[in-house]
Amino acid sequence: MSLTLYHCTLSRSMRVLWALEEMGLDYELVPLKFPPRVHHKDFKLINPLGTVPCFVDGDLVMTESSGIVQFLTEKYGPTDLGVRSDETDYGNYVNWLHRSDSTLTFPQTLYFRYAQLEPVERRVPQVAQDYRTWFLARLRSVESALKERRYLCCDRFTAADICVGYALQFAQDLGIHEAFQPFTKDWWDRITSREAYKKIVKI
Repeated sequence: MSLTLYHCTLSRSMRVLWALEEMGLDYELVPLKFPPRVHHKDFKLINPLGTVPCFVDGDLVMTESSGIVQFLTEKYGPTDLGVRSDETDYGNYVNWLHRSDSTLTFPQTLYFRYAQLEPVERRVPQVAQDYRTWFLARLRSVESALKERRYLCCDRFTAADICVGYALQFAQDLGIHEAFQPFTKDWWDRITSREAYKKIVKI
């Protein structure tokens, strides 16, 4: 087994790093400066998209953070981070894995780009505000799910918590976390008290 993760601090690759640590897997970490396609020209020879995460397992190269986390739990398990197809919450689990990026992180990336990342003359405040509002509206789904649960699925910490948890990490980094409601805040405090999170949050 030879696992390599190309990673930028507090980027989506944090999902993969967190899962690797929770599972106790051996891996090589290659830290990059964000955005890697600008600061590391040769990186596109490994990942033509120029994005992180970029995860390499032998001849396999993967670039989608939630997909990589699911892959790790299924290939390198068994692990309680994964949810089996015969468990009652399996459908919810898969839905959260996909929602974490397509519904929660996606609008944040547009807010980030048009409010902070672009040069001042290229920023578009209306676009940034629209996608900020979009994210905050979608975040209500997390609060609703946690009203009667300590975790998103199966009454245990799973990859769904990692993947959705990154979206909340990103919200804090962007300064748009004021809408964390009580159940969401309790859950956030719970998952970020884990040793694996404490280890990787500054890497």
